[in-house]
Amino acid sequence: MKRPRRRLQLVRPGRPGSSEVRHVFRRKRPTSRWRQLLDGVLLLAGGTGLLVGLWLLTERFDTLLLVSRAISDLLNGLARLGAGLLQLLSVLLLVGLALLALAMLVGGLVRLVRAVLAPAPPKRRESGGQRS
Repeated sequence: MKRPRRRLQLVRPGRPGSSEVRHVFRRKRPTSRWRQLLDGVLLLAGGTGLLVGLWLLTERFDTLLLVSRAISDLLNGLARLGAGLLQLLSVLLLVGLALLALAMLVGGLVRLVRAVLAPAPPKRRESGGQRS
C-alpha cells in the first residue's frame, strides 16, 4: 500500500489555538512545452550567432599573429615586473643596511658615554696572596 506523502508544515507562532497552517515548501509548476521550445531555439540562435561572429573575425584579422603578439606582450610585461621587483628589493636592502649602520652608531655612542660618565667600580682588597 502506498502511503500519502506528508508535506512539511510550519505552524505560525504566537497563536496557540490557530489551526491555520503555512506550507513551507511548495512544488514548482513544470515549465510548459512551448517555453522549453522557445528557450531551446533562443539558445541555438545565440550559439550560432557567436560562432559566425568568431568565424568572420578570423577572416578579418590574422589570429595567429594576434595570439603570438599577445603572448609576447605578456612575457615582456612579466619581465618588466620581475625587473621592477628586483630593483625594489635592492632599494629595501640598501635602506635596511643604512638603518643597521645608524643603529650601530647610536649603540656605540651610548656605550662610550656610559663608559666615560659611569663611576669607577670599587677596588677589591687583596688578601695576603692566598685565595680560598
